[in-house]
Amino acid sequence: MAEVLHTDICVIGGGSGGLSVAAGAVQMGARVVLVEGAAMGGDCLNHGCVPSKALIAAAHAAHAMGAGGPFGVAPVAPEIDRTAVRDHVARVIAGIAPHDSVERFEGLGVRVIRDWARFTDPREVVAGGLRIRARRFVIATGSTPAIPPVPGLAQVPYLTNETVFGLAVRPFHLIVLGGGPIGMEMAQAHRRLGSRVTVIEAGRPLAREEPELAAIVLERLRAEGVEVIEGTAITAVAGTEGALNVTLADGRRVAGSHLLVAAGRRPALERLGLEAAGIAHTDAGVTVDARLRTTNRRAYAIGDAAGQGQFTHLAGYHAGIVIRSAVLGLPARVRTDHIPRATYTDPELAHVGLTEAEARARFGDRVEVVTFPFADNDRARATLRTDGMVKLVIHRGRPIGAGIAGPQAGELIAPWSLAIAQRLRLSAMAGVVLPYPTLAEVGKRAAGAYFSPKLFGNAPLKRVVRLVQRLLP
Repeated sequence: MAEVLHTDICVIGGGSGGLSVAAGAVQMGARVVLVEGAAMGGDCLNHGCVPSKALIAAAHAAHAMGAGGPFGVAPVAPEIDRTAVRDHVARVIAGIAPHDSVERFEGLGVRVIRDWARFTDPREVVAGGLRIRARRFVIATGSTPAIPPVPGLAQVPYLTNETVFGLAVRPFHLIVLGGGPIGMEMAQAHRRLGSRVTVIEAGRPLAREEPELAAIVLERLRAEGVEVIEGTAITAVAGTEGALNVTLADGRRVAGSHLLVAAGRRPALERLGLEAAGIAHTDAGVTVDARLRTTNRRAYAIGDAAGQGQFTHLAGYHAGIVIRSAVLGLPARVRTDHIPRATYTDPELAHVGLTEAEARARFGDRVEVVTFPFADNDRARATLRTDGMVKLVIHRGRPIGAGIAGPQAGELIAPWSLAIAQRLRLSAMAGVVLPYPTLAEVGKRAAGAYFSPKLFGNAPLKRVVRLVQRLLP
């Protein structure tokens, strides 16, 4: 009979969310078992956030070599060694991996079991030849690429985020299935690294974002030579490695050397045996309440597995909620209105809170919108990066949504996440003092643009000012 291991917290999944729960709980004094059957660090470290940003950095370096003309710097055609690019990506992963390693977590006092976990009843999982009985379980299994049921796709070689970063050769013509964040990031990166690229999107590319902000990004990608086909689906795929043919619903055909499937993600739940534990789930993820508890009162789900969004930072936020609830016994509830997202194209695209359409559906005509262009920011002018805009969605004097398309948008969205999280008034953002000249001023100026008509076009205020001026000594 298998050995029974008793613990306080059993974390299933060694990605960003699971590791955060394990590290926090064990350092607070809980007994913790962590079960992971794949690579420690999960998708973010090994197949997602980290390698994609490393590849994007390489692509940026290549692009910069040919972009110096307007500054008086003669452009140079880059010589790109794809094997060296792949090795750069691998080195970045390897440099971060020790932080997520078995050795580090065992050093913290976590019992790490390198196997896949499966529930056998509401209080027990089996893994590594052990029966693990825990007071609380945390499902943090992440997600995997969603593969659409396109005829012929299963019969041809295709790439996903789990394999594309291992390429040591330059795709002659990369076809990207999907115009979401992953698809658009990889499209631009591979174009800058010398590949011909075609993106095929059945709907609108970057459809979740504000249309006018997404348009800024799409204009840049098209200007760089990325072909974007939108509003038509793929109906069939055929061919062999290096010679693929994609048929579209409108009858067009696209021939390419490589196919990247970037059509979304689905929660990785298949191995868990959730039914044995009484844990309800759907195609979107595990069913959870506002405290991230499942239908089994002993189990929580976080991150991609919980179906509330697929972001590493969201998984980390979920981890904090679970630690407060499962470890400290404190009431803690999830908020989602202050969770930002970013697409790391060039220019970047970032958002937090409600879009204008979402806000108007909720609040109607009480919503106000202001915008401010990067073209009116002096730092953007100095760096010739004026293609961008800030868009604020305001309700009763408070920001409830903010979107940015422009250089460093992923960094510039941070104060707006704070403003929405703390329910600050827009006047607080307009009144902040920032160093000049910085790109950060676009946010301050956008907030100020909300007040300008109220101050400078206000007839009663002008009468008051004239009266005050007459009374002043």
